[in-house]
Amino acid sequence: MKITPGLFEAYLKCPTKCWLRATGERSAGNSYSEWVNAQNDSYRLTGTPRLVAAFRNDEVLLSRDIENFKVAKWRLAFNFVARAQMDCCALESEIHALRCMPVDGRQELSEFIPIRFVFTNKLSEDDKLLLAFDAFALSRSLELEIPLGKIIHGDRLRRVDREDLRAQQRSAEAP
Repeated sequence: MKITPGLFEAYLKCPTKCWLRATGERSAGNSYSEWVNAQNDSYRLTGTPRLVAAFRNDEVLLSRDIENFKVAKWRLAFNFVARAQMDCCALESEIHALRCMPVDGRQELSEFIPIRFVFTNKLSEDDKLLLAFDAFALSRSLELEIPLGKIIHGDRLRRVDREDLRAQQRSAEAP
């Protein structure tokens, strides 16, 4: 079974909804849910150029190609797909943006920061958990620790550190 952010988000809303999606049941459609998805996509498309403006052209990677990903010159990547095989399932997450920061000025060691775009001004617990899912899938994919993540929402930039992400994951697992 492949666990994606959509399936994880469905679980956060309703475990039955998650099970139905995982088994391939078709939904009847929900106009509000479709509107929220459209708003998030639109916000992501308008937020991307604002993020790109802070970097030189040769530092931005728009390709999903893993070979280009491993080139150390980039500092910002978009639409990176993180895939990891677990014992019981596969994880797959399309990370909205990924920031690569050199550690202590050394090129060979880098810190990766997943970035998620959310159009609302107020973040929900689900938004933070979806960022934690992105970080978890990325860490399993790259076999590296992901110390923090960022959520760009509304007109502000919020940074969520690792401890917050772990606390969010534990609260989701509690009955």
